[in-house]
Amino acid sequence: YLPKQGSLTQLTHDHTHVGWLRRQGKLNEREARTHPRRNGLSQSLGAGNQFLDPQFGAVGINPGDRFLLCTDGLTDGLWEHNLAQLLSETQTDAQRLVDAALANSGRDNTTALIVGVC
Repeated sequence: YLPKQGSLTQLTHDHTHVGWLRRQGKLNEREARTHPRRNGLSQSLGAGNQFLDPQFGAVGINPGDRFLLCTDGLTDGLWEHNLAQLLSETQTDAQRLVDAALANSGRDNTTALIVGVC
């Protein structure tokens, strides 16, 4: 994610059927969180004979930008608007995000890393 001015831009996409539905505008965040196929992966490393379609690209950066790298456990515990709000606070670190996600959900492994651009 790239948080800017109180909003989030997701830079990579989830390799799930529900992630695809969300990108197509067929589900909103609330619907995606409760969809019965939300955890069904369409791509994964080490899953046998399948073709992977890696996502790659370039993103323009500016001094002061911060990137959030995280697992789905973080976004399972925090709604996007909560995540954007926490990231807008200058003192927010990755541990604070993980703690908040675990307090709200705690059902999945949760990892976060915030990378700042100098």
